[in-house]
Amino acid sequence: MAHATPIDRVARLLTWVVAASLGAMMVLTFVDVVARKLLSAGVPGSVEVTELLMLGVMFAGLPLASLKGEHVVFDMLDAWLPAWLLRWQAVLANATCAALLAGAGVLVLQRAGRTAQQGDVTPALAIGVAKFHYLIGGLLLVTALVHLVLLVRGRARAQAGDSAGAAR
Repeated sequence: MAHATPIDRVARLLTWVVAASLGAMMVLTFVDVVARKLLSAGVPGSVEVTELLMLGVMFAGLPLASLKGEHVVFDMLDAWLPAWLLRWQAVLANATCAALLAGAGVLVLQRAGRTAQQGDVTPALAIGVAKFHYLIGGLLLVTALVHLVLLVRGRARAQAGDSAGAAR
């Protein structure tokens, strides 16, 4: 087996986080529905916990989707654009995504600090929300880092393609 890179290890960890969150949501929903049918009372706070688990699915999945290029793509013009322009388009897209995600991550981390100071909690179970804001901010920064890695890889390919094209 090939040596796992740091990116591979982070991707594996995030995959497990997504899978565990989704699995926990399914089990919780199943137990809640069965309890409602059999006992006429659901699991207290199940909706709240499901919402918090959904954060794990969405924000841990975001760097994975970025790394694998699984976002929605508008590619109707790709057949008519030259390869060099497509490479530079990918570089520009990754630079823009990295900047926007890093900015969003910083804003969320700032919000997390305010939330921690105020002691905000969820309504039903009184779970502190600051830790989830910190998690979201951190995962947005991880996603920005993924786009920076893709940017560097894309620039290297674009430069290799440009120099190969110039050599012809």
